[in-house]
Amino acid sequence: MKTEVTWTRLYAQSCSASATTGWYIVYLFSASGEQVYLSLNQGTTQWTGGDFKPRKSADLQSRVDWARPVISHQAGKRPDLLTNIHLDGRASLGKGYEQGNVIAIEYQRHALPGPDVLREDLRFMATLLGQLYKAADTTPYIPGDVPVEIRETTESAATTANRRSARRAGQGFLLTAAERSAIEKRSVLLATEHFEAQGWSVKDVGATKSYDLFLSRGDERLHVEVKGTTSEGTQVILTRAEVERQRELAPHNALVVVHSIQLDRTTQPPTASGGTLHCTSPWVIEDDSLTAISYIHQTGVWG
Repeated sequence: MKTEVTWTRLYAQSCSASATTGWYIVYLFSASGEQVYLSLNQGTTQWTGGDFKPRKSADLQSRVDWARPVISHQAGKRPDLLTNIHLDGRASLGKGYEQGNVIAIEYQRHALPGPDVLREDLRFMATLLGQLYKAADTTPYIPGDVPVEIRETTESAATTANRRSARRAGQGFLLTAAERSAIEKRSVLLATEHFEAQGWSVKDVGATKSYDLFLSRGDERLHVEVKGTTSEGTQVILTRAEVERQRELAPHNALVVVHSIQLDRTTQPPTASGGTLHCTSPWVIEDDSLTAISYIHQTGVWG
């Protein structure tokens, strides 16, 4: 009779606080019990505030595609390593671990190696895990992860709401003020150059307005919100004031997202380069494109 997939994992607490975050080494037993895999794997579910949900297959694959080149030199020394594992479980958790596998060593139930080989295999995989931890610590964004801006805002909201059991939205560092400034300056620079090339006169009004750039060209006027990110730019954070003001200004408005910015944290101050610009104008903000992170609730308590 088949059972569900079982596992035990090896990890660094600072890099993988739970089985839903970060990278770790895990022994995965197939549902039949005939195989066990020593797998370099990752968190394959996400905490949504009330439940664990499987991560998207595309996100898991993006993280795997990022990780394999990081360890390719060392992993190339072992021709027995597998990129695909087969757990044969019926539950989504087992399928997630199959998709989340970076590299693995397979053992057969009736041909298990001795303790010395098992220890050496574990040491080897720990070396690969260390390489991933080192790379993740210095990478502004790992494809498939929650963008750092989203993670910062979500965690801040949870802290403000005094969530005692607030969970981190993902692995990776948060941005310092200097790093945020470098990303912002880079995105505003690219946006300015983009519009000036189209004949617009550009004024940076971010310090005094709820948007970033005011554009004029003859009788035309355009009010531009600029968002910069090291991620692919599929999500950005908007304040309530930004949303309300842009709805008032439409259709004479625009959203510029400068995504895939490269952040160099080795310099002081940090520097930002690269980036791909995407412009939406006019920018119509639909309710179904917005996700609420927190609310202000009127409790009815009066002093």
